[in-house]
This record gives sequence, C-alpha cells and structure tokens, in this order.
Amino acid sequence: MAVRPIPTPHDTPTGDPDADEFVREWWRWHQRHEAVLAAPHGFLAVTALHWLTPEPRRLDGAPGEWSSGDEGVVVTLGAGEELVVDGASVRGRHVFGEIPERGGVEAVWGDAVIEVAKRGGHHIVRPRHPGNPLRTAYAGTPAYPPDPRWVVRGRYVPFDAPRPTTVGAAVEGLEHVYDAPGRVEFRLDGRELSLTAFPGSAPGELMILFTDATSGVTTYAANRVLKVAPPDADSGVVLDFNRATNLPCAYTDHATCPLPPPENRLPLAVEAGEKIPYERR
Repeated sequence: MAVRPIPTPHDTPTGDPDADEFVREWWRWHQRHEAVLAAPHGFLAVTALHWLTPEPRRLDGAPGEWSSGDEGVVVTLGAGEELVVDGASVRGRHVFGEIPERGGVEAVWGDAVIEVAKRGGHHIVRPRHPGNPLRTAYAGTPAYPPDPRWVVRGRYVPFDAPRPTTVGAAVEGLEHVYDAPGRVEFRLDGRELSLTAFPGSAPGELMILFTDATSGVTTYAANRVLKVAPPDADSGVVLDFNRATNLPCAYTDHATCPLPPPENRLPLAVEAGEKIPYERR
C-alpha cells in the first residue's frame, strides 16, 4: 500500500507547545484511523455487495451457494469448499440463522473474509479480499489541517424517549432506522445550532451524521460522521470537527451507509476533518 505523503506535525512547528501537541495528537488519531480503514480486511478490501434472495446462487468472490429465507442466511458449500466460522471448520450446508440489523458475521475463506450482514432489513454478503486494488492502491485520505477553532463545546439534550428516525442510504431505495436518544446543541460562528445524535459503537458514545456547506465541494457530498464521547455529569459534550471522517460509501459503491437526517445539514462551511477521497476525484 502506497501512502500519499502529507505534512507531519514536525514539518510546521508553531513554537506554541499546546498548539503543537494538539496537532501531534490529531496526527496520531489520523494515523490510527487510516490503519483501520486500510487493514487487510477493512472496507477497502470489499470486492462486491450481494443482496441475498430465497433462490440459492453462487456469488462472485465467495464460495458456495447463498440464500436467505425462513432459516435466515444459508450457504451450501461444494466439494472441496470450506469456511471457518467462529474458529470452526464448516463444510456442506451451514445455517447462519437470523442476523440482527446492523449486525454481522465474518466467515474466513483462505486469505479472505466473507462478511454476512443485515442492512435495512435485507441480508447481504460482502467478500473482503486483501488484494482488492482499491486497498492495495490506497494512498491515504486528504484532510484539512487540524485547527482548535473547530473544537466546540456543546450540550447534550436527551429526548423524553428515543425517537425512531428513518434516514436514507447510499444505496437507492434502502432505508435505515435509528433510535435517536437526543440532540447536541452548540454555538459556532455566532450561530445557535443543533444536531440529532444516534447511538455510537461504545456505551454512551454518540454518532452524528451531518453535511455542511463544504459537502460536494471539498468534502464528500453525501455525509460525514463525527463520534462524540459520552456526555459529562453536566450533559456537556465536545465536538471536534477536526475528527469528522468519511463513511465507507465515500470510497466504494459496495457500502450501504446511512445519510444524515434533514435537520443535520449545517448552514455553514465546516472546513475541518476529512475531504473527498482521492478515489472519488
């Protein structure tokens, strides 16, 4: 994997220890994020997006015949074909069963991983091959230089009860439903703003999908995502837009990423975080 060179924190020291440490910490975070994206079985390794039907059929990039029905996801492997699921060898017919929404199972096939998942109520299979050209040619993602002005303190306002919120997806006709626990209110560039928050991957963490005036200009048009640490005892939160990242759909059409709800379209230019990937230019 050839990574496109971008300036390191040591290239432009400011002489201000706090400012230099802010840049170094962002750089360390950015490198960790890039490593996850470009991992051997990360999203850049996905070679196809297959939608399962009741009719068994073979899929490009995966062994066996796959279907989805009353038993959930089923694969029937041919002679000499094998998967490893949860560390156990699987041959012949294997029932994955029902998979929860936004859940998934990874089955190992040689040096590849076959992702079996459920998105928008539909079962899907996504083969992940380390040799996928999108991954092997990945050159890093451009980003705005980190700037403390884009670190904003806000207040988390929980809803009386989680609100089921339906949003669109990168795949036409697909919808995602999230139980939004609340919103985040903050002030930026003299404006009072708020963003609906969805549950994050860690307990108490929030996930905010948004677009802004840079979307489709310097940043990816459909969405960006910001992870927010759990609110403190006074419901305070920190929004660091320097860490706004692209979702997988910014790199590949084999993604089913959610779109922001209408109220999360910010009326200003957030010139922070990741930009349009080189692969989409």
